[in-house]
Amino acid sequence: MSIITLTSDFGNLDYRVAAMKGKILSLNSKVNIVDITHDIQAFNLIQTSYIFRNAHKYFPKGSIHILSVDSFFHKSRKNIVYKSDGSYFLAADNGLLSLIFFDIKPEAIYEITLNSRFDDIVSFTSTDIFVPAAVHLANGGLPEVIGRKIDSVKELLFPKPVHNESERMIIGEVMYIDNFGNIISNINKEIFEVASKGAQNFTIKFRNLSLSKIFLSHTEVVSDWERETEYHGQSAAIFNDSQLLELTIYKGSKKNGAKSLFGLNVGENIYIEFF
Repeated sequence: MSIITLTSDFGNLDYRVAAMKGKILSLNSKVNIVDITHDIQAFNLIQTSYIFRNAHKYFPKGSIHILSVDSFFHKSRKNIVYKSDGSYFLAADNGLLSLIFFDIKPEAIYEITLNSRFDDIVSFTSTDIFVPAAVHLANGGLPEVIGRKIDSVKELLFPKPVHNESERMIIGEVMYIDNFGNIISNINKEIFEVASKGAQNFTIKFRNLSLSKIFLSHTEVVSDWERETEYHGQSAAIFNDSQLLELTIYKGSKKNGAKSLFGLNVGENIYIEFF
């Protein structure tokens, strides 16, 4: 059974997600539809890329992924398909796929040419363009039938952390805040290990607060499991599943997690000083 995943900034209140699913099922009632998320902040490509990049790798080869974020139609912008490792990724040519595949070169890129005639009317990109193209691919159709190969697309770059060697410092920033209020930075483990060579200690600084230890997981914060409840609310830094520096509150939530207690927002700086 073919799999089509849906990721969008539509939310679940309005009709748009249901319309996409209805259109898919009307074209192929046997398709397995999987929601990744529809709670992306409106037009937020950085947030989308972080969530989707960490989710799609668990799907089987051959899956088709629709990314309807910042996807409202206008004729001056292409809609594209990336082919990578036998799977297909459909999105507007807004730079989103370049963020997701910043370290992987796709096998091929296609401009979707469905509804591209001068008299075609597109009222909703997701149902009028993405869904027919995705179902075609899910049915085993060739991408060349619904698109033409292209070489260049819009590219965006993640904000990169800066390693200031003379000051023995990494300067990063908050990239994403998750559902538990955890603060994810753009500082990865690799740059930390390079910058920390020869240093005895380090301090992570943000706002007027600081931490001096990085754990390998959330549960490593607890050193005595018989007294686990005493660790609730403890602040910590970890390298998360994506090997990115994360500021967290043990068993925190959106209301009382790191975002609430530290007061950091996306784009604010985080510093690591080595000495």
